[in-house]
Amino acid sequence: MNLKEFNQSDRCEHFSCPERSASPAVYILLYVCSAAVILLTVCGNLLVIISVLHFKQLHTPTNMFVLSLAVSDFLVGIFVMPLMLIWTIESCWIFGKVFCTIYWVISGFLTITSYNIAQIAVDRYFALSNPFLYMNIVSVRITCIVIVFNWFVMVVYILALLYFNGNFTSSVMCPGECFLPLNGVWSVIDLLYSLIIPLSVIIILYTRVFVIAKKHATAIRELNNHTRTKTQKITSHSMKSERKAAKVLSILVSVFLVCLLPYFTCTILYYFIELQLETFQKLSILFFCLNSTINPIIYALFFPWFRRCIKLIITLQVFQIDSALINVLS
Repeated sequence: MNLKEFNQSDRCEHFSCPERSASPAVYILLYVCSAAVILLTVCGNLLVIISVLHFKQLHTPTNMFVLSLAVSDFLVGIFVMPLMLIWTIESCWIFGKVFCTIYWVISGFLTITSYNIAQIAVDRYFALSNPFLYMNIVSVRITCIVIVFNWFVMVVYILALLYFNGNFTSSVMCPGECFLPLNGVWSVIDLLYSLIIPLSVIIILYTRVFVIAKKHATAIRELNNHTRTKTQKITSHSMKSERKAAKVLSILVSVFLVCLLPYFTCTILYYFIELQLETFQKLSILFFCLNSTINPIIYALFFPWFRRCIKLIITLQVFQIDSALINVLS
């Protein structure tokens, strides 16, 4: 029996669900706030999904990655956050072993969020570093193929992780607790796949994006100081648009990294020091989930097209004939 298995068995022997110490009013308030967060997450991301799917003007490669991110955030809001919030409030897993396994399968949507952010970073870097090549090669169809492949790999990975660690057969399950026991090899694989690889891609590429954006800003100032031809004006406008998109998406990435930091720290402590921080671990996952709530708010604050789409959706104008052709970018 390895060290992690011993810790889990020992913990099962002494684990019991704590009795409620707070007043009923506090628990009601916690559940009301949780319901509000879940509703905001689901509705916000649903608006993003409807906007990108419905309006043809938004059918761009970058927006396909935004759509994929919104879908993963929507699924987190529907399936992961309710279980996670109840688990945190009750300080006890009350759904049994089967739902525990299902919970960890669906929690893979948090992993796909990391790769969606990484794909956005790759997209922005390519668009800024090779704009002409980007326009000639990257299409909506190719982007969709990449996204489908990414989701397929994620599902295969999660199923393989659960299968080879016994969660589909005879894994230990503490009464009142839901954890995912991993052997030594899969602990390293999971750390690399779920955190290190996407995090490295995001940090490296967005560092490059900032450098390129700065060069573009200098080039635009030089163009503004001289008489410009029509071609130069088009180039300047294109560069400004790309820089603006990169700036907004960099905010998206920055918020993601802030939400990821507690989870990343907790994971490192658990895998390499085997330090048991169960309460902090649950709170770090919850903080990671809140990124799914924040993303649509970022769109609403910084993307004018999203605010126009919300207005058209709420006023039911999307049900009018040819509403998909409405100009939402001007």
